[in-house]
Amino acid sequence: MGDPGMSAPPPYQNQPPHQQYGYAQPVQPPVQQPYGQQPHGHPQPPGGPQRPPQRSPLRGLISAVVILAIFGGGAWYVWDYNTNPNGGKAKEEADRIARREAADKKYNPKIGDCVKIKDPQGEPVTLIVDCGSADAEYKLGEQLAGPAQKCDPKWDYGIEYVGRHTASYTLCFSKV
Repeated sequence: MGDPGMSAPPPYQNQPPHQQYGYAQPVQPPVQQPYGQQPHGHPQPPGGPQRPPQRSPLRGLISAVVILAIFGGGAWYVWDYNTNPNGGKAKEEADRIARREAADKKYNPKIGDCVKIKDPQGEPVTLIVDCGSADAEYKLGEQLAGPAQKCDPKWDYGIEYVGRHTASYTLCFSKV
């Protein structure tokens, strides 16, 4: 075994100072190895270091085509909505104008039109009717522009419209 005259050194000799006095040895973080390299002492996998799988150029091309199709389809929809004369924005505008014109033909009389007046004492509304019908009550004779206009005494009935977003005017009617 060894020389009987020699004794083993005390356990704290030949050790780093932090271990000689009972301190805990600091924990060292593991050393990061570059990808594909193994630390010393670990066996290499068969066939050499592992490499990340390579992306196929075809896969990248397919991804690009799909993204372009999505954005292209969205751009085409916006363009078509704003420029197509038979649909989209133009159709909405045409519908709005048609509704306004229909209301004008029904409720906004021109000089010479016969009307039936709903609620003549409160909030009068003129409804254009055929002059030969039994519903015809008044015939529009004059339209005065501006607020607070009064109809001449020759007219039987007058309605003053005060516009919030339009011009104010007065309609003067004679009985049918």
